[in-house]
Amino acid sequence: MIRFENVSKTFVMEGKRKTIMENVSMTFPSGRSVGLLGRNGAGKSTLLKMIAGTEPPTSGKISSSGSISWPVGFAGSFHPELSGAQNCRFIGRIYGVDTDELIAFVEDFAGLGVHFHLPLKTYSSGMKSRLAFGTSMGIAFDTYLVDEITAVGDASFKARSDALFKERMRNAGAVVVSHSMRQISQLCDAVVVLEDGHLTFYDDVDQGIRDHEDNMKRRA
Repeated sequence: MIRFENVSKTFVMEGKRKTIMENVSMTFPSGRSVGLLGRNGAGKSTLLKMIAGTEPPTSGKISSSGSISWPVGFAGSFHPELSGAQNCRFIGRIYGVDTDELIAFVEDFAGLGVHFHLPLKTYSSGMKSRLAFGTSMGIAFDTYLVDEITAVGDASFKARSDALFKERMRNAGAVVVSHSMRQISQLCDAVVVLEDGHLTFYDDVDQGIRDHEDNMKRRA
């Protein structure tokens, strides 16, 4: 469960004030895969960071039960001088999991070959994302935060990513950001739409997608 209580988030950029969220109260239920939809720049990635605790709200409170992943695909916490394997071991120790098992899982899933044992600074952005996705999916979180990560890689990797995500969702929940409505329909059983600083929850995924697409048409 993730609860927003009177949460607001604003940024001031170049003297201009931008409101991402305004006095929002909502609960993301436990064990549900919730698609987070909104136009470009609406603040979806910021919302994920606030849930993860890496970005504080301007006001209000965000509380949660159970363990929550970092935003899947975010490689900003990896050390560039360490190899992929060494970064996995470091993260495994932080979260108290078997580091050898985690390394073996990520090495097999990410498919980085010899690069897995080379410094992260030699990786492309796609390789970093594959490493980050594999590492987060290799740890049993109660809720996964996913930001477009399964768009990374070739068709085979995307298919494996979707299959792994669905497997994890048997015992966990998620908040998923994706620009693919097909992917939202396949992976999610609820939708939240972020529009003009407000969140609207939909148990009906198709209705949430339709309202989001109507918002996009009005903006256009």
